[in-house]
Amino acid sequence: MRYLGLIGVALFVIMVTYMALDNAALNGRLGTERDAGEITGAAVPASKIIARQDADDAVAPEGANKQILFGDLHVHSTYSPDAFLWALPINMGQGVHPVADACDYARYCSAIDFWAITDHAEGSTPYRWAQTKDSIRQCQARAGDPSNPDLVSMIGFEWTQIGDAPETHYGHKNVVFLGLDDDDVSLRPIAAAGASTNALRGNNPGMPLAVSLLDFDNRRTYWEFSTFIRNVKGVPLCADDTPSNELPIDCFEAAATPGDLVRKLEEQGLDPLIIPHGTTWGMYTPPGTTWDKQLKPEFRPEKFRLIELYSGHGNSEEYRDFVSAYLAEDGVTAICGPKTEIFTPSCYRVGEIIEERCLDDGDDVETCAARAEYARNASASMGPAYHKALGGEAPEDYLDSGQCPDCYLPAFHYRPLTSVQYGLAISRFDENPEDPIRFNWGFISSSDNHRSRPGTGYKEVARRLNTEASGAISQKWRDRLLADDTPGDANVYPMTVEEMVETANLSFVEFERQSSFWLTGGLAAVHTDGRSREDIWDALRRRETFATSGPRMLLWFDRVANDGATAPMGASLSASESGAFKVKAVGSFKQKPGCPDFAVKALGADRIKGLCAGECYNPTSERNIIERIEIVRIRPQVTPDENVADLIEDPYLVHECKADQAGCTFEFTDPDFTVGARDALYYARAIQEPSPTINAEPIKCERDETGACIKATICYGDWRTGDDECTDMKDVRAWSSPIYLSYKARSEAKLDVDLTQSDEG
Repeated sequence: MRYLGLIGVALFVIMVTYMALDNAALNGRLGTERDAGEITGAAVPASKIIARQDADDAVAPEGANKQILFGDLHVHSTYSPDAFLWALPINMGQGVHPVADACDYARYCSAIDFWAITDHAEGSTPYRWAQTKDSIRQCQARAGDPSNPDLVSMIGFEWTQIGDAPETHYGHKNVVFLGLDDDDVSLRPIAAAGASTNALRGNNPGMPLAVSLLDFDNRRTYWEFSTFIRNVKGVPLCADDTPSNELPIDCFEAAATPGDLVRKLEEQGLDPLIIPHGTTWGMYTPPGTTWDKQLKPEFRPEKFRLIELYSGHGNSEEYRDFVSAYLAEDGVTAICGPKTEIFTPSCYRVGEIIEERCLDDGDDVETCAARAEYARNASASMGPAYHKALGGEAPEDYLDSGQCPDCYLPAFHYRPLTSVQYGLAISRFDENPEDPIRFNWGFISSSDNHRSRPGTGYKEVARRLNTEASGAISQKWRDRLLADDTPGDANVYPMTVEEMVETANLSFVEFERQSSFWLTGGLAAVHTDGRSREDIWDALRRRETFATSGPRMLLWFDRVANDGATAPMGASLSASESGAFKVKAVGSFKQKPGCPDFAVKALGADRIKGLCAGECYNPTSERNIIERIEIVRIRPQVTPDENVADLIEDPYLVHECKADQAGCTFEFTDPDFTVGARDALYYARAIQEPSPTINAEPIKCERDETGACIKATICYGDWRTGDDECTDMKDVRAWSSPIYLSYKARSEAKLDVDLTQSDEG
């Protein structure tokens, strides 16, 4: 699907660079480069850290001897190009958000235990990398005793890859380092070769108008953005054929594939965490992209020990068997996917709109049906810009098309073949059919916040700061940025890639519709032996992790073998029987409004208001209730032709919980593990009682008697929704890392075991 992929690449270029001002006119004389900012807060009082731990220890299972710590390994400052873009005043931005803001926010607003800065490598320069490292070191220097710090801060970057076709698309990956010294981190951030890098280093399209003159009061911010782009272009490219450790310190380095990224890091003697994320986000993922190719040994799948299952960009957990678009047998012609009971491809909805208009014009049914068929495939050929084949429509007219309506808080334009469940169900047999290659991921969540706000999910407030919601500041600016003169009649107007690139503006990207899908983000949780940097890192490496959709739920998931040996979540084992699995989940604390006195004292009232929006992590002593625990079982492919949908059992088990603030516990075994004599993995998903959640219902549908969406309402990111937080009630979730069992045959008789569940709450 190279044609569809090329359009996705073109749209990314538009998104990142449309605001680059006329550099020839400015010629670098206007605008300055921003530094990393100033950190305000000192370490959190030790008594507060101890109190948090004591509260969790009070509800831990008997025999649990590890702490649970919470963090965010995916955070952007305005050293990321897209973050700077959305910080511009015409996009309702509030100006730059430096790295230092993230330190204060993590320590006192969200009150998390660890975090990492992961600005896009494609927008980095030697100056920004030096500033980032220095700021993180300053943040850590305030943390107190290294063996027991209040906050662990990590250095990282994001490798933001976009392919022009499914076979060349690998997606985005965060790279996070253990240490803080220069020898412990990459000499320079390593960008993704191709579209992401070319978007910033190529010939920027610029704007046809002088934005700084039209918004004169904020002119310096636009000049600074122009300088930001110009300084990226000014860094010389590194030589492709030179080992990474031998390159000059001040060149711009890029890697084309995940394998190249790993190789370059290894050439520097580094072994960081490399964490895929945003895998099902359809704005940049070409239709038809799958996880399969990333199991090739040369792409180093063993290096992806963790995966970001959930973030402020949505949930990527669930597999569904639907198709948005595909190519005809000629390998060129795009065909719109079929409409199913739960899924309507967006290109299919274009056909419905055309048919409705055609019938309203008085044309006959056959003529209108033929126009609809043509419209579906013509718009499918335009990939993510399918909507540009129409004119005169509103974002709501697309209803819930292109989305996964029965997924939990899904990513926009969902791509199920790059979901976490699909990735866990597939196997690669080419190298060794008896020992196939598979992904063995541990689960985390993070925020992916672009406003220097780690751990934003503690409260559902400040939608335009704690989510990616953004849009034009007025109708006047919307008309300028989203100009569209396509007629609103009963015809479609397909465009070639060349035409799209030539005439592109922000109307090519569905930012208005996407605004309904931005969430506050999740948290990564680890079971650790202590609070030190090394303790947290060891837990991440061994995958003793779980993900939450934001609030600090507690989750334990262990396997106990017949001989009494216990293995925690994330473990990989050889076994001849399933053993007994034990699960316990405890709800997060309900929150008080405002911020604790010690936080206000540390940051000051003005910074609390500006940085934290006046709201901090501020727990009561009352916990939310766990409603149920679900177990997902996946039995990975043992032959290449096995249907993935048949291998994913979601849910495999459901345990309804009694209302108890002390949490919910149950045990189970799997008799089919022995009977089936095949590998399996299991993970626990804990569901907490509903609470108000920003964009909990991304597209509010009025439905007919069959359940079909007939009228939609979205939450705009621009001026139209005012201060509306766009909240609805939604359950809260936590996902354990899987426990992986490789079947090992026994010489003795088959174990006779019954499926049992013991209810302890």
